[in-house]
Amino acid sequence: MTNPRFEEVRTEAADAITDGELRSVYGGLVHDDGRHEYYFGNDTGDATELRETAAIQLGMLLRVLADRSEDDLEAVAELAVERAEEMQLR
Repeated sequence: MTNPRFEEVRTEAADAITDGELRSVYGGLVHDDGRHEYYFGNDTGDATELRETAAIQLGMLLRVLADRSEDDLEAVAELAVERAEEMQLR
């Protein structure tokens, strides 16, 4: 495993999902064989609240990716848009 902290982060994320009171959850999984799947749920039926919580999650992910990849936020966002357009999600 190239990132020795990966298992620790995975365990922390699983614990955070099962503890506390959440109003929004997103988990995107990328497997070694290239398969990807996602789990997305919000404790709301309101379209505006759904859009806001999803935007918060997307913003957090983009910020972390930009910081860790040493790329700027716009470049990461552009790449994310390209990949999203390519995905055939069920």
